[in-house]
Amino acid sequence: MNIVKTARYLVPLLASTAAAAEPVIRDAETRAWWATTAALSSDAMEGRDTGTAGYARAAALVAARFKAAGLQPAGDSRSYFQTVPLHEVRVETTGTRFIVATPGGDVPLRFLYDISVRATEGLPATLDAPLSFRGYCSRAEMGSDMRGKIAVCFGGRRRGVPSSSERVAAALAAGAVGLIAVDDPGFTIEPARWPEAYARTVTFPGEPPSAAFAVMRLSAASLSKVLAASGHDAAALLADGSASRPLAAFDLPSQLHATFHTSTSNYASDNVLGMLPGTDPKLRNEVVVLSAHLDGYGFGEPVNGDGLYNGAFDDAAYVATVIRLAEQRHGRGFRRSVVFAAFTGEEKGLLGATWFTQHPTRPRDTLAADINLDQLRPLFPLKILTVHALTQTSLGATATAVAAGMGIATQADPEPERNLNQRADHWPFLKIGVPATGFVFGYTLGTDAERRYREWYQIRYHRPQDDMTQPIDFVAARDFNRFLYRFVAVVADADDRPAMIGAQP
Repeated sequence: MNIVKTARYLVPLLASTAAAAEPVIRDAETRAWWATTAALSSDAMEGRDTGTAGYARAAALVAARFKAAGLQPAGDSRSYFQTVPLHEVRVETTGTRFIVATPGGDVPLRFLYDISVRATEGLPATLDAPLSFRGYCSRAEMGSDMRGKIAVCFGGRRRGVPSSSERVAAALAAGAVGLIAVDDPGFTIEPARWPEAYARTVTFPGEPPSAAFAVMRLSAASLSKVLAASGHDAAALLADGSASRPLAAFDLPSQLHATFHTSTSNYASDNVLGMLPGTDPKLRNEVVVLSAHLDGYGFGEPVNGDGLYNGAFDDAAYVATVIRLAEQRHGRGFRRSVVFAAFTGEEKGLLGATWFTQHPTRPRDTLAADINLDQLRPLFPLKILTVHALTQTSLGATATAVAAGMGIATQADPEPERNLNQRADHWPFLKIGVPATGFVFGYTLGTDAERRYREWYQIRYHRPQDDMTQPIDFVAARDFNRFLYRFVAVVADADDRPAMIGAQP
């Protein structure tokens, strides 16, 4: 762990930005927002991993700011906290081993660097089985001769190839005892990165245990180790898979020997909720939720010697935006009530938002909308804004109108294969029929903005490098926050309640 990350930020960043961005830094609101981001993503918060002491410190900071801003408690028992019970399964690095036994000898695979496994209660203590490559692992490719084998698949995320759940279903139906999905090196819109921080699965207590089936992920660079002595070329197979060309199915002359050391634990983590009561006698009982996720990754496998995943842009910066809007209003309500929410467990599967939608602290039928802040990277000028669920709810048209007034264009997600709409905390609201949306900085293909966006995902997304030393466009950050403040005001003050358009997802 690098324990001086915050110290590095305090002097060098201010010095380096003084000349280039001084006019923006002079903006008091942007300066206050950035200082709040620094507080939430400091080393003292230890990456805000769900259920940890560092997360609890961050939640206490948010609650204190909500209280000072005049928000009323909107959690459990008239507090600012809604407690979310959680159950965790972890695959420990100590005692977990992967070895590919080939005709030429044993080849080790390094856990979290070459290969990982989904943590489940049903994961067997050991796994010894022959390997069989099955193309994209469709049901047709899987065949019926997989009993007792491990299916190796090209793990494509492109249109027209099986999804992860479809691959697993096909393998289970064919009698396989495990599945290894190989990274697609051609999926450059969100490239695979190693090492993985850890192998953990967090759910709500009482959920039924999974089947005794190992779902693994293999780096593209490690495929050659698995294919050793098979007569098949890893580079050619990866090239064909990346181009969505047909792939052959063949048994491998090798066997996987794996040992899994798992542990389980039960704990709780809090959503932080504060309400700004509405002022309109008729509309005050309708609630607009403004949300961002407070949790991060915490400590994980080191990257370039740094094992603390601070999560500055993801998502401390936008919890800071939620806080700053509450502080700007300082008790001055909109026509509708607004619940300011910092959700827990987003990085573990949208758990805090899901718990809130299943156990709302305000009557469910009063939830008028959710406006969620995540996936935002202020790296280049804000000219285009991707709006999640753009045409699924009336919020899309409202966002487009507000953005147009600021010279910002809007668009639907241009990369739907990434499934971003279902990977952020507005999704649980859409699932229960509550209009909801979120935003992503858009760009024009082939521009420097695209380069910056891609680079961030390559080296900072869910990495320790998402800290306060990273590049930022303060003008873009300011512009988005101004857009957000106006958008919330329009939604919360409008005569008409936001509406779903068509069937809910």
